[in-house]
Amino acid sequence: MAKDFFYKGKTFEELQTMPLEELAKLFPSRQRRMLTRGFTSVQKKLLDKIKTYKASDRMIRTKCRDMIVLPEIVGAKLGIYDGKEYRPVIITQEMIGHILGEFVLTRKKVTHGSPGFGATRASKFVPLK
Repeated sequence: MAKDFFYKGKTFEELQTMPLEELAKLFPSRQRRMLTRGFTSVQKKLLDKIKTYKASDRMIRTKCRDMIVLPEIVGAKLGIYDGKEYRPVIITQEMIGHILGEFVLTRKKVTHGSPGFGATRASKFVPLK
């Protein structure tokens, strides 16, 4: 039995039927400000692509990391650019109200090499190639 999803007391079906102005009132201040100012041309193109290709299993590649996850985007398979490559992300209901860039990190964890055989205290640093 799946648990019902609620966002600020509203069900997913209510969020889908809600107009954008009313939905903006539920979001945090940054997202509310972005929605009241309107979408950029890149964000509008992304929404149009999602509406046309959402039903297919095709991954939509985008560099638009500042797009807000809206209820109409849920279920889409996006490839979000991290500065090097497109990382696949499937949008779920729990992501509503967040920004796409939050789900794909742009920095890797730093891993250092181990000291070589017979290393002294002064020569313990081994550069990575």
